[in-house]
Amino acid sequence: MNKSSENPEEDRVSLQSEGKMQANGVAKEVLGVLQTFRQSIRRPAEKSPRSPNRKESKVTSRAESESPSSLPPGSPSLSAGSPAASPLKTRGGFFQKKDEDLTDMTQHKRKPLARSKTDPNMSKLTDSLLKKGSSLRRSLRFPSKKENDKAARQEPLAAEALPEMTEEKETEVEEMEEMEELYTLPEIPHTPLSVMQINKLIEMEVLEEAHLNLLAMRLEFQKEQQQTGDNSPMELAKKEKDLALLYTDLRKKICTIVCDSNSFPARNKALLVHVARIIQEEEKRAEEPGGLPDSWMEAWREAVSQGVQVKVNGVHLEKKEHNSSWLAVHLGLLGKTIVEDLENVKRELRWSYPPSFKVFSTYVKSYHRIIGQHLRKLEPQVTELKDLYALLDWILNKYKSEKIMGSFSLQPDMAEESADLQLQEGFLKQLLEKYCCKVKEDMSALLDRVIELEHETVWKDKTEPQREDNLLLSLFPMDIWTAVKGKVDHSGKLDPDLVKKVIVSCLEELKSFPRKFETQFKCQCGALQPQPLWTDYHITYINSFQALQEHMAAYQDSCPHEVEGFKREVKGLIVRLMEVLEEQFKEDVKPFLRRMMTRKWLTNDDDFKQLDGRIQQLSHHCDSMRPLHVKEFASRLHYYVVKEYVGQLMKNNYSCKNRNHEKAGAKINEQWNKLIDLFDDMKSSHEWLHHVGLDLSTIIRQNKTDIKNHLQPLVEHYPDFSKKHLVAVLYFRGLQRGREHHLILQKLTALRKEVGSTNTDRGQVLFGDMQVTANTDCLSNPLFSCLSFLQTHS
Repeated sequence: MNKSSENPEEDRVSLQSEGKMQANGVAKEVLGVLQTFRQSIRRPAEKSPRSPNRKESKVTSRAESESPSSLPPGSPSLSAGSPAASPLKTRGGFFQKKDEDLTDMTQHKRKPLARSKTDPNMSKLTDSLLKKGSSLRRSLRFPSKKENDKAARQEPLAAEALPEMTEEKETEVEEMEEMEELYTLPEIPHTPLSVMQINKLIEMEVLEEAHLNLLAMRLEFQKEQQQTGDNSPMELAKKEKDLALLYTDLRKKICTIVCDSNSFPARNKALLVHVARIIQEEEKRAEEPGGLPDSWMEAWREAVSQGVQVKVNGVHLEKKEHNSSWLAVHLGLLGKTIVEDLENVKRELRWSYPPSFKVFSTYVKSYHRIIGQHLRKLEPQVTELKDLYALLDWILNKYKSEKIMGSFSLQPDMAEESADLQLQEGFLKQLLEKYCCKVKEDMSALLDRVIELEHETVWKDKTEPQREDNLLLSLFPMDIWTAVKGKVDHSGKLDPDLVKKVIVSCLEELKSFPRKFETQFKCQCGALQPQPLWTDYHITYINSFQALQEHMAAYQDSCPHEVEGFKREVKGLIVRLMEVLEEQFKEDVKPFLRRMMTRKWLTNDDDFKQLDGRIQQLSHHCDSMRPLHVKEFASRLHYYVVKEYVGQLMKNNYSCKNRNHEKAGAKINEQWNKLIDLFDDMKSSHEWLHHVGLDLSTIIRQNKTDIKNHLQPLVEHYPDFSKKHLVAVLYFRGLQRGREHHLILQKLTALRKEVGSTNTDRGQVLFGDMQVTANTDCLSNPLFSCLSFLQTHS
């Protein structure tokens, strides 16, 4: 130990007088200052009206009655942890320790916490500053008096000359033990100090002395009240009012100390001991007259809550205009503050209270309530989905997790406490509903943005659509699916019951998306028709919406009604897109089909080559379409081409003569085989259409006497082939009348009876939907027709 610590008084004097004073002179100066201080504060007490016999007061100066060597230890209220600004502490600094002999004596004079037998008047204030505190320290398990004396003696020097020693002391970890529940109340003075003096003690935070004098004043009041009965004089009413005012001031001071205790633990550590004992004593005397009507424990709990409120309000909160992650940052800092504060309560504050105060539990419950109120105030500022998710995640997950209330540093104390926030009734439900609404709004904005991006990246610059596995496909189905899945997954982390609501919200917005997309697509790309790029766009969106529908089918089990509604909208869009492509194809090939079965057709292949080229181009587009739609699309176009090609035979545009029927039949057969190959490549499901061209070409090529022998395959394949259709085919063949013509028609009638109408597959109707432009029944055989007419009218 250095010299300053061995002879602190000498060091103190040397600092004050620059080394010009000796140690023996210091002792005299100290005693002189003590006497002057006692006299200055005893004179008002002797003149106080509350002194029963001012002239006969038994209060004597401890400095006059006792030698300096018998001075007791300092009061616990003047320990190193007391406020440095207190004038009592400043003056009491002279009496911390005289020398090593005084220390040795006081170490052996520890007594139980009891009042001095000196008469209690104003000299009690200074005597209490020197009153023995060893027994109190021992009962509260504080360090020894010798250690406290040294710490107090070295404090001014450490603050001014040796800051490094202060830093070392701050790093020392003291092993704390729980404060005892039972205590011995110091002797209550016979005569209390004046109201002004007690109030001054409260202001200076000399709480123990102030409280004991309040108790003395309260006992006086009770005694006088019993003596006077119901007829209370004005003096008694005044005393009751003074008691109420002083108690109110004491409670305010205590609440302030408690409120600040978690912010300045080192400053208020010793004061909290007196605070706890005062509260305990007042709770015991709650039924006695002269005190405050409400509970001191409740006031203490409220002060704890106020301290927690100050901590929470002090957490930094940025404006969302300055930081997009303002809420996440704030909640992170809030969680850190909670843990650090509760760690401080667990490590330091709780040792200044008896177990009955349940200090840690009180702070935890205060945080539950204050944080719940704080979040309620933040809620109106939360307007974005990401912030709302951060708030719900913090409430439902993080607050109870090991990051905050479940922190390892708070164990095992926290194991007995609830980790749930105390939220206003209905607040969590309100947040969850708001979250669903925000999901819906966010989904709507996302879908609008998808259309905007499609315009900016594709339609505006007429960009070729992308391909994936040789299929035309846009990127937006995956973007939408990823967004929906992300929202669903995030909601599952918050609350399992929230998942279905989020899925419903997403699907409700998706239900209107196909029509919105279709409207904008037509508006932006209608001018491209009938360019190949226009066709590619249609195929791209047929594939894309089908892919999106398949993604959404994953939620069929949880939300079947909403999924079915979305499917209907997607199917409607795909059908409309395919119908537009079909109509465009029909418009393209209609001129070429109309010139089939004409004189020009018989001698020129240009029209069929054009038809063949259009079908091949369509087949190439179908290669970029999903197989599910290709088959349906190709089948419908296959039916249309067959119906229109064969339908030209029914229009009586041309009749073969001079054996041209053989050439015509051969040409039909050749072209028909090409059509079969084209539609087979397109995966058409209408194989039943292949027979009609071959059967008709066979009939056309035959001699007129052999035609009736080749009708059966045609009738069997197409039971809806009627007499009027056969007459049109015979007209194209060049057989318009005569006996053979009649026999052929009779044969058809017989064959149709054999096959029967019951064998007709209504899904395979060809000729039934095919119109014959002219009725040739009468003109085909006028002789038999006329005879039949005469017979019916004879």
